[in-house]
Amino acid sequence: MRSPLIKLISVSFIFLVIVFLGCKKNKEEDLIPSNPPTNQNNELTPYTVTYPYYFPPLTIPESNPLTMEGIQLGRSLYYDPILSNNGQSCSSCHNSNSAFTTYDSNALAHINLGWSTYYLWNGSISGTLEDIMRFEVEDFFQTDVAKVNKSILYRNLFKKVYNVDTIKSQDIANALAQFFRVLNSTNSYCDQFFKHTYNFNSSQMNGFVIFNSEKGDCFHCHSLGLFTDNKFHNIGIDSIFNGVNLGRYNVTSNPNDIGLFKTPTLRNIELTAPYMHDGRFKTLEEVVEFYNSGVKYSSTLDPIMTKNDKLTNGLNLTTQEKQDLVAFLKTLTDSSFIHNPLLQKP
Repeated sequence: MRSPLIKLISVSFIFLVIVFLGCKKNKEEDLIPSNPPTNQNNELTPYTVTYPYYFPPLTIPESNPLTMEGIQLGRSLYYDPILSNNGQSCSSCHNSNSAFTTYDSNALAHINLGWSTYYLWNGSISGTLEDIMRFEVEDFFQTDVAKVNKSILYRNLFKKVYNVDTIKSQDIANALAQFFRVLNSTNSYCDQFFKHTYNFNSSQMNGFVIFNSEKGDCFHCHSLGLFTDNKFHNIGIDSIFNGVNLGRYNVTSNPNDIGLFKTPTLRNIELTAPYMHDGRFKTLEEVVEFYNSGVKYSSTLDPIMTKNDKLTNGLNLTTQEKQDLVAFLKTLTDSSFIHNPLLQKP
């Protein structure tokens, strides 16, 4: 049984969160219009990304402004195996039904990446979406740009969007970046709770409190809004590191970065199994139990994981509390995102 003090703290916490959210001006999210306005002079149609008030500002480079035509061009490229030399496309490893990832690849989901400045599990690519997309085009896919230039369709589209007669790898990267900037998940049950249009049941609410309090301590790395801090942490899944498990160290060669990996977003986490950089956990229940009782010590272990004797005693969550935490995590599933026809294969 919880003590009266714990109950009071929990209720007070919920009240403060709701008051904070209620003080902000609500802001509805727009889907990509299916029928953009017709331009009389063949001009491009500007597009503005809208997102919840509890998201940080989204920065869009002046050199690659969002347009309806640019987004649709990027969308076509995302699903087109023309990018690769082996019949694969971006969508081969990032299926919309799995929140734009796949079980086999364990690739980080393509969700809200416009707010990132580091990409891939170890952050080996940094900068803007244009930078990571250029890596995908030139290094990952090793796109045959000449093949793209042979396509009358793409020559016409790139001419319209970027006014180029010869398509270059940076042009392809820019178009893909435009599409990635609208791959945004903002309408889960949790978002609806923040907007006062959905009420958590008792289990979800208890999980929400555990998540956002010292009881579970999840919120430090998976902060409300994006549900990631876009930083790197050693969370204690190993105590000995080698190969890819060295994580961020393989990029920086800094001993303090051994075992650190990028914090993934928890949005749509129900759909993005397996979990961790190497996919070692198959279910959310396994992940919660790891945090509850399986953290391993190493010299670079994040201090959050050792706070309040957590390393020695674990979180001490009851069976019901672990179930409640999973119930809350499932409120981060965004059906309108994964089923949005305007993000699907054209």
